[in-house]
Formats: sequence, structure tokens, C-alpha cells
Amino acid sequence: MKNLVLIICLFFAISNSYSQLEGEDEVYLNGDFIEPKFEKGGLKEFQEFILKNFDAKTVEKAGQLIFEFTINVKGEIKNIKILRELGGTSADEIIRVLRLAPKWEPALRGGKPVSVNLKIPLTFK
Repeated sequence: MKNLVLIICLFFAISNSYSQLEGEDEVYLNGDFIEPKFEKGGLKEFQEFILKNFDAKTVEKAGQLIFEFTINVKGEIKNIKILRELGGTSADEIIRVLRLAPKWEPALRGGKPVSVNLKIPLTFK
């Protein structure tokens, strides 16, 4: 009888220890992941877009301008964060350029659109 009670207690303890995450914090261990696409290209085309539209006069010093943003399930750029700016109005300028960017094709996981975060450095000499 003690063994049966112990087995039942272990069963409930194990079944309660598994939980499923939901929303943006979801962890995927299986499934195909397809990167987001910018104008039928990738990060190279996106960096070309930035360099074409970014006014380098807003940068006061050499170094890396590092920024991060989310590409949501609609392909929109959201949650822009400047992680390192280079003085002047470089932070405002990169935000302006990111807001000009056309929509991306969102990333896909298992055939469904998912939000992804990208962190991009731009080096100025």
C-alpha cells in the first residue's frame, strides 16, 4: 500500500512539473525556422537600405552604433532600442531610418509567422 501511495505521489509531482510557456517567451525545440526577409533579401539588403538612408553627419565619433528591434508577425519593425550611440543625433537618425523601412516578410516557425528580435551593429570609422 505504501508503494502504491508513493507511486501516485510521484506521478502527480512529475505531471505538475511540466509546464507550457505561451506568448513571446515560448521555447521551440522542434519545427522549421525561416529567417525574416527584407525586400526579398536578408540582412545584407537591409544594411544597404540603412547606409543609403542614414546621414553619417549625425555621428560625432568613430565606433559602433548598436541597435535592436523586433520584427513582429506582421513584418513591422517595433520596439526599437539603441544599445550604443555615437554622439550627436546618431540615435535619432537610426530611429528615423528604421521607421522609413518597408515591412519585412516575418520569420516563420512551423509555417506560422513569429516575432523575432534582431541586434545590428553599424561601424563608423
